[in-house]
Amino acid sequence: MRNSYIVKILFGAAIALIGLAACKSKPDKEAHADHKVGHLYTCPMHPQIIRDKPGKCPICGMDLVLKDANKELVIDSSIARLTKPVNTQVIATIPAISPESNTRIYSSEVSGVITYDTRNQTSISSRVGGRIERLLIKYNYQPVRVGQLIMEIYSPDLAAAQRELLYVARNTDNMLPQAKQRLQLLGMQPAQINQVLKTGNILYRIPVYSNSSGYILEKSATAASPIISPAPVEGVAMGGMEENVQVVGAVPATPVASPVLLREGQYVNAGQSLFTIYQAKDLIAEFAFPPQLAARIKNGQKLLFYPIINNKALQPGNIGLIEPAFRNGENFTLARVYLDNNNYQVGQLLRAIVPIVYTEGWWLPKKAVWRSGNKSVVFKKENDGYVPVAVQTGVETKDMIQVITDIGDWKVATNAAYLVDSESFIKAKK
Repeated sequence: MRNSYIVKILFGAAIALIGLAACKSKPDKEAHADHKVGHLYTCPMHPQIIRDKPGKCPICGMDLVLKDANKELVIDSSIARLTKPVNTQVIATIPAISPESNTRIYSSEVSGVITYDTRNQTSISSRVGGRIERLLIKYNYQPVRVGQLIMEIYSPDLAAAQRELLYVARNTDNMLPQAKQRLQLLGMQPAQINQVLKTGNILYRIPVYSNSSGYILEKSATAASPIISPAPVEGVAMGGMEENVQVVGAVPATPVASPVLLREGQYVNAGQSLFTIYQAKDLIAEFAFPPQLAARIKNGQKLLFYPIINNKALQPGNIGLIEPAFRNGENFTLARVYLDNNNYQVGQLLRAIVPIVYTEGWWLPKKAVWRSGNKSVVFKKENDGYVPVAVQTGVETKDMIQVITDIGDWKVATNAAYLVDSESFIKAKK
């Protein structure tokens, strides 16, 4: 009995040792097997991210966890859609609207200035080259009369021509008419030529007279002209029309009695234009139109204008001339209105109301379009989300904006700014 009991104890201990050895060897084999297969790591929030070593998720930055290699990766498409950046898609429940398409009439406001009519301007130039001995014009826009003495010029060529006249008069009469004609072409008056023949004294100064009455302006100076600077403002309704589209604020170069740059003792060339004389009997109103409005006006179109200081003094007018202009680095279009009365003064600021008809494009509230520099973006409805799409825009009213891109069958978010994530849009790819 005792021997059998000892045998049972020894047999049980042997079985226990064998089991313990088996337990120690099994993990080593499994670890060895796993090492052969290779570990895979994935992101708990983005299962489509799979790496062969630990690290960070490139989307959310979470630590990658060990993935079971025996299980097939299943990506939840709904989660992947929700995790797209906002410059690709935005999930939101804000209301969507349809763009409007119909003919609209808006009254656009533009600013202008009263200036001289260039059709009546005259130019004063020197017929001979020489030195200014006497200058009677001191300031720009100084009033002058026809026949008024403007300046006196000393010219060696004029003195030489008078000596030839005296020589021809003493020796032969055949060339005398030609010698007189040459002096007249140089600017001498017939009475002065007869005085030279009678006295035999040479006149060294040639007078320059005004050829018309008006206001004299130095040729190097610039006449009054509006400078474009568009700025949207709230406008007034015009009959059954909508609010105005845009105001072009004009900053005119008003006439200033500045000193002339010509000085006594300065040399001038033959044929050089020195002064321009503007006549004040006929004035014009010049209005500056930005490109988006200039394409819609035409010659003969009617408008209403009034002085800025008195918005009740409305006066009708017709556009008589349209010309492109480039000043101070800005491209714009000048429209002239020829005035029938002289109740205005040069340099007086005006504002005009021009009706414009729009038959093309689509119209959205301003809140539905988001501006990023020169780019305009709307959020198009797709399924249960919104996709940002760049569009081309036109004119703006007080509350509406014109979209040139065809968006007729779209549904657009009512408030684009609500869906914008500024950082993602800055980093968005073009």
